[in-house]
Amino acid sequence: MTELADRGADAPFAPDWVSPPGDTILDLLEERGWTQQHLADRLGYSLKHVNQLIKAKVPLTEDAAIRLQNVLGASVGFWLTREAQYRERVATQEAAERQTTMVPWLERFPVKEMMEIGVLPRRRLDAKSKPGLVGELLSFFGVASPDQWETQYGCMELAFRRSREDQADVAGISAWLRMGERMAEKLDGPAFDEAQFKAALAEIRTLTCLSPEEFQPRMQRLLHDAGVAFVLLPALPRTHVSGVARWLHARRPLIQLSLYGKLNDRFWFSFFHEAAHILLHGGQKKSVFLDDPSKVASSSKEEREANAWARDYLIPPNAATALAALAHTKAAVAEFARSIGVHPGIVVGRMQHDGLLDVRWLNELKDSYSFKGRA
Repeated sequence: MTELADRGADAPFAPDWVSPPGDTILDLLEERGWTQQHLADRLGYSLKHVNQLIKAKVPLTEDAAIRLQNVLGASVGFWLTREAQYRERVATQEAAERQTTMVPWLERFPVKEMMEIGVLPRRRLDAKSKPGLVGELLSFFGVASPDQWETQYGCMELAFRRSREDQADVAGISAWLRMGERMAEKLDGPAFDEAQFKAALAEIRTLTCLSPEEFQPRMQRLLHDAGVAFVLLPALPRTHVSGVARWLHARRPLIQLSLYGKLNDRFWFSFFHEAAHILLHGGQKKSVFLDDPSKVASSSKEEREANAWARDYLIPPNAATALAALAHTKAAVAEFARSIGVHPGIVVGRMQHDGLLDVRWLNELKDSYSFKGRA
């Protein structure tokens, strides 16, 4: 230890993290044959203060570090680093103890699936690892404890506008919403511009005939320039949510869609459904619209309005009147789709939804989308 003290700042420092700086002081006192009183006299401290310093009852301050440098050697930086690392370790241990009591909160979330998609670090789900996962989950949500999660996210249920009654897993839904928030935080952009958003939607409608590799970058740019955050993310189990429209703050709306195997008719209907919420229900900036428009009809007025808007935007009413007489052939559907400027799969999906076409027919005209994305 004397050699380390003599080398001062040039010496590599690899302490025992559990050991307080007082252990180093005691080692040096033993090597020199000094008592604590002897050290106190040289430092200009009382014996009580030196004893408390050694036992880590009081922090090792900058003043103490300077005095220790003059009396025992090593640099001021050495002593301050020793103190900081010890305090960090103590804080980490105390946090781990608190997090052990929080493990039941962890059980509310789809942790395994969140690890699989990279939201949480991969590790075994056992008693030893769960307290650490509590800390990871707190960091993911950006909160200090489950109480703060309840304040920030648990009570968000009051703002949910559900399209399905079984959208009841608040913890799972909040995790998926947070995934969207984190992605949106990386997408810096201008304030929302309604006129530009409407123009962007008109151009995006023309992109429905392209592949995801072709349309996704252009779609992302159009929405970004209109002040709308748009994110595609993996789905989480038990949430029963394929899309969300919400306002992150007064000037920043977010459209969030799930990634898993969407047929293109459902993808585009979901997107324009969420866009409708932004346009039609922008006055409800505290609402979180949880949507699965491909499922059963919703009793919500807002959901019905968004469904109708998306339906008529993709296939305008004046064109939709021709669907009932449209021949059930690939050629006829493809020609109709070309005439109104959308992908044939969208036409097939509309005809199936309206009962004009058996759900087993012409599905080969639909495309299956897969996207690459990560929270």
